[in-house]
Amino acid sequence: MTATRKKSGRCLCGAVHFSVEDAPQSIGVCHCAMCRRWSSGPFFALHCKGAVTFDGEQYVERYKSSEWAERGFCRVCGTNLFYRIVDSGEYIVSVGALDDQDGFVLDSEIFVDEQPPFYAFANETTKMTGAEVFAMFAPAGDGDGGGDPA
Repeated sequence: MTATRKKSGRCLCGAVHFSVEDAPQSIGVCHCAMCRRWSSGPFFALHCKGAVTFDGEQYVERYKSSEWAERGFCRVCGTNLFYRIVDSGEYIVSVGALDDQDGFVLDSEIFVDEQPPFYAFANETTKMTGAEVFAMFAPAGDGDGGGDPA
């Protein structure tokens, strides 16, 4: 079983602070075109199973990026904070926004079929294509490719 712990994070300007209860040690990377455009590179993601709470919620802007998900960022400084699955309420927070990034293990990559050829990670990871991700996570009947679940 993967150990969990509480983690905190914030945006660049400090207007938004957040905490993650029961943060897993495993992180993943999304290579989809949307995440790369949103974060200017692959999105390093922490899938939060526990509660995520915000201080400075009034500075969090939410953008509905697909039928089932929204992305959150600080409206003051633009820091990418999270990807959230609307139906389940599950948050996938940006590892880069965490205060302490020690102790994480990169163990998965998704949308590897959209990964550009100019970078590759040396870590041994579980890899999934976009079609495999949609088959596993997308709501029934919604495989339009209009967003990604991570």
